[in-house]
Amino acid sequence: MVTIFRALDDETRRLVLDELASRDGQTLFEICSTLATRHGLSLTRQAISQHLGVLEEAGLVMTERRGRSKFHYFNPAPLAEITRRWPIPERTDP
Repeated sequence: MVTIFRALDDETRRLVLDELASRDGQTLFEICSTLATRHGLSLTRQAISQHLGVLEEAGLVMTERRGRSKFHYFNPAPLAEITRRWPIPERTDP
């Protein structure tokens, strides 16, 4: 669980997850382009690749190779683990 929290501790990685949650199955090139155009981030492909590696290590991103392309997918399962561990009880206000 520590790797999940470390992965989520970075704003760029959270933006990457936001983008993958809105449109799954993006390549590194597509992610870099989206971060540059929508968020004004001009990071190198290597920097984004390293962020994706951290997210993949935490289980938040899954990858699939097709030919020479690598596609990235958001995996919400680790986040569900957190909510199962610390559930938020439904409150009833009087």
